[in-house]
Amino acid sequence: MSRQTVVTICVGIVCVGLVAVTAARPEPRAEASTDPMKQRQRDLEEALQFAEEGLSRKVDDQMLFHRLEYLAEVDKVRYTGPPPHIIKNPTAQGAGNAVILTAYTFLPRKRAEGAKLPLVVLVHGGVHGNLDSSYVNVLRELLKQGYAVLAPEYRGSSGYGKAFWQLIDYGGLEVEDVYAGRRWMLENYDFLDPQRVGIMGWSHGGLITLMNLFAHPKDYQVGYAGVPVCDLVARMAYKGPRYQALFSGPYHLGKTAEQNVNEYRRRSPAWNADKLRTPLLIHTTTNDEDVNVLEVEHLIKSLKAAGKKFEYKVYKDAPGGHLFNRIDTKLARESRAEVYRFLAKHLNPPNPVK
Repeated sequence: MSRQTVVTICVGIVCVGLVAVTAARPEPRAEASTDPMKQRQRDLEEALQFAEEGLSRKVDDQMLFHRLEYLAEVDKVRYTGPPPHIIKNPTAQGAGNAVILTAYTFLPRKRAEGAKLPLVVLVHGGVHGNLDSSYVNVLRELLKQGYAVLAPEYRGSSGYGKAFWQLIDYGGLEVEDVYAGRRWMLENYDFLDPQRVGIMGWSHGGLITLMNLFAHPKDYQVGYAGVPVCDLVARMAYKGPRYQALFSGPYHLGKTAEQNVNEYRRRSPAWNADKLRTPLLIHTTTNDEDVNVLEVEHLIKSLKAAGKKFEYKVYKDAPGGHLFNRIDTKLARESRAEVYRFLAKHLNPPNPVK
């Protein structure tokens, strides 16, 4: 069966799922209803939601692989991260087992024989997000420069079912999931240079990037954080009740920022700025409609107060807002070129951006 046929079939199935679920999908974490019929309906809608996400994931994988196959050997691998942060039944069989994680690997097809390659860990964003084909432009640009790329699907990523979705540990063990992916790559590909490893991400991926640099400063030579989530305490205040409920859910942090402000600080880069030891570039824009610029300003001020050396740029009302330098505008390409030049100073790729 051809790739196009597979994609067509999958798209059809996803469309059926979309119709069945309807536009107003429930949150999978919703509390149980006292009405058995209503609860059965919610359970069905939830099951359809996760089925839709899984099918969408498979369709998008086809697109991603197809669009990059001329540049890279693309694969999906599985490795392990730390056990869940919440274990409902600690005495159950298998309780406390390591979490099995998935990651995308991208190895440039054109590479000099015997040469060591630098590695970039690309961290996707979004609460319950995943790496999708919207990252193709970034992946192409990294691969053309000669980087190997790892993109981990850390715990809580969507498209892998309800159980994995509910493993989310925002700013916590997901950080170690990404670090475990870095370790897996270096253990399995001897042509990667362990002294030339960078990490980058936008939004939630920017937060994980920063927290990796803080937790493992000797294992990354450089980092880039684009429009990063930086202050969960402030974020809970301006995002409102729905966002607060997501984070305080029983499978997640379990408490609001008001109830446990220190835990929210522990997971926030702006409150951990003193730990920076690695070259860092930060980008944000004043018109970001998702991560308010005040979060990134807090991080910048904290880094300066801690006497840290880093680079940053605050764009003024950049077209595209939160996505301003991930899209395909001239400004976005120029901004990414600035990122690549910064990375190249520390990772020395075979074909750096001029």
